[in-house]
Amino acid sequence: MSGKDAPSEQPQPGQEAKTPEEPPASPGNTPINEEKTTISCRALVLTGYGGYDKIKLQVKTMPKPELKSGEVLVRVKACGLNFAELMGRQGLYDPLPSPPVTMGMEGAGVVEAVGPEVEDKKVGDRVIVLGRSGIWQEVVVVSSSRAFVMPDQMSFEEGAALPINYITAYLMLFEMANIKPGKSVLIHIAAGGVGIAATQLCRSVQDVTIFGTASASKHETIVQGGVTHPIDYRTKDYVEEVRKISPKGVDVVLDPLGGSDTQKGFNLLKPMGSIVVFGAANCVTGQKRNLLALAKLWYHQLSLSALKLMQSNKAVCGFHLGYLKEEDLISETMAKLMELYDQGKIRPKIDSSFHFEEVADAMRRMHERQNIGKVILLPETKKEEEKPKTPTETVEKEETTEAAAKKMKEEATEEAKEE
Repeated sequence: MSGKDAPSEQPQPGQEAKTPEEPPASPGNTPINEEKTTISCRALVLTGYGGYDKIKLQVKTMPKPELKSGEVLVRVKACGLNFAELMGRQGLYDPLPSPPVTMGMEGAGVVEAVGPEVEDKKVGDRVIVLGRSGIWQEVVVVSSSRAFVMPDQMSFEEGAALPINYITAYLMLFEMANIKPGKSVLIHIAAGGVGIAATQLCRSVQDVTIFGTASASKHETIVQGGVTHPIDYRTKDYVEEVRKISPKGVDVVLDPLGGSDTQKGFNLLKPMGSIVVFGAANCVTGQKRNLLALAKLWYHQLSLSALKLMQSNKAVCGFHLGYLKEEDLISETMAKLMELYDQGKIRPKIDSSFHFEEVADAMRRMHERQNIGKVILLPETKKEEEKPKTPTETVEKEETTEAAAKKMKEEATEEAKEE
């Protein structure tokens, strides 16, 4: 259902209804002002679990928000897409409320109103916003503590790309793994959002050796970004490749994969090394939830006893930003990241930007691991006169889609045989 077809919500009891003479709201352009008692807001809503078609662009008509103490109202200009949203669409991300729910955990925009007792933000401030969900819409209300003023030189796209990936990478590297000069790190999916963030943060520490897994077509980019040893995980065994260069293994492994890869990562650790598990990408194989993939993931999951840990002198850590409730820690980390950005040590890499109407294409790009960096969603309405794709781009897209379809068919066949 498109934004034009979506039913508008009726004004709540006690709210003034629109008069017949009032012109209809223009989706995406309704200002927040004293004259209006309702606003129109484009939003991406998860209507149920399943494929890309389960995320609908809707236009909500709702009462103008009445801000409580400590709240700010933000007009969102850009949103970040994360792997958690791909899992959430399949019903695999527990922190996301049940459908129907507006998705999105991060964005950037402009403050349009402030509530009582808000002293550190003002109307017109450009801010990054964080939430456990609900950010994929044009207008959001968040706590002032979850809105962070952006540096002047930072774009809205960069602002939307920064918080989830860089907070995750920073806390894993510096709070859990305690990265130090001279250490070595294995970063999986090194061309993804967290992978690039972790690489840049490792580069801020002297003499850190970085092993990064990515498809061969992305090696040049990740090497330019700071990866010391790129590894093509599709054609080579990354464990063997690491051992060839560093027979003793590595000091830190960042594992977003889960399943058997967690065991491999643990075995790759040097004594006193740490593996940080922060995802389960191996369970997302197709558009919809795959029970066989889930079963394989949990069957091969790493299982250790306290005695085994003692005898190996290694550490296993788990990180999940969705369950981290320490607001002060998040605020402190954001402040440090802003400093690193100002110093030029970190800078989000934007892979591509898609309008809300193109959310399926955005998700498909990340799902098929075509992206190098962050995929961004833009709430503003897509203009009809925007330049169409060139014939070359169209051919490339068709070839990529055909290859991806063939690969998914082969994977399905293989899983069917195993079953």
